[in-house]
Amino acid sequence: MSSPTLNALVHTMRYEADGIVSVEFRPASPEVEFPAFEAGSHIDLHLPNGLVRSYSLCNPCSDRQRYVVGVANDRKSRGGSRYVHQQLRVGMTLPISAPRNNFKLEEGAEHSVLVAGGIGVTPIWCMLQRLVAIGKPVEMIYCARNRKEAAFCDAIEALARENKVALTWHFDADKGAPPDLPAMLAGKSAASHFYCCGPAPMLDAFEKTCEQMGYAHAHVERFAAAHVEAPSATETYVVECARSGKSVEVPPGKSILDSLIDAGLNPDHSCKEGVCGACETKIVSAGEIEHRDGILSKAERAANKTMMICVSQCRRGPLVLDI
Repeated sequence: MSSPTLNALVHTMRYEADGIVSVEFRPASPEVEFPAFEAGSHIDLHLPNGLVRSYSLCNPCSDRQRYVVGVANDRKSRGGSRYVHQQLRVGMTLPISAPRNNFKLEEGAEHSVLVAGGIGVTPIWCMLQRLVAIGKPVEMIYCARNRKEAAFCDAIEALARENKVALTWHFDADKGAPPDLPAMLAGKSAASHFYCCGPAPMLDAFEKTCEQMGYAHAHVERFAAAHVEAPSATETYVVECARSGKSVEVPPGKSILDSLIDAGLNPDHSCKEGVCGACETKIVSAGEIEHRDGILSKAERAANKTMMICVSQCRRGPLVLDI
């Protein structure tokens, strides 16, 4: 069963940078009420072409009855961002999910360091606005290929200037090289919380840098699940469903989620790509799990308490899930 959806009106679409538009949604009718959200949250858009895509909210979380997302026209689009740019129009309505948050902001931290890469600025911009609003110390690093392709620059610069927030810009075109994260993150307090959203190579470099510098509080949000060359499951295995009492076979090349649905079960799900978190399922017991999602941290994967059943697999059974 997919998560309940909200009927949303495309109220405004705005050019934000080369290849980037923001889309503002409002309730499509008086009986529709948007839930409140936290900084770092995302919503799923159920697009008319049948695709479901997740986008981070970038407006202040103090806003009520208004969700704003930023969408880059991805050169490798599989149809989601291309549809938004080419076919989505003001006045259209579409189902959206309620906000979910896999990138939570620790509002009580003594200091926060926000690192944005390209369109990864969307949740980071929301976090910056929130931390400024509640008077918490924060600094921001914004990296992009060039300024023309960097969204919300003027608004970020104005907020930083007005509130004396340390703001570092890095544009590859100007510097002639990608950002040097070890240099940018050096000398920070180990008690700080560090947040990064951007392309996979940047996130990998960020995590490596934070680990090397002993920064324990590092948080990332990925656009997509990590690429895995080939499924490790070469044989059929069985998933035991603790609550329903069913045993379901999962053949090679098929996801646990699809196998459960075909067996008549209705686990919650949305994106089927390991990035939205809707299908996160509690593991009762497991032999060896191959986590392929873009949400769980290394520590969470090692703990093996939950898994995203749309993409993750079982290398060695038995696998018992709380379904």
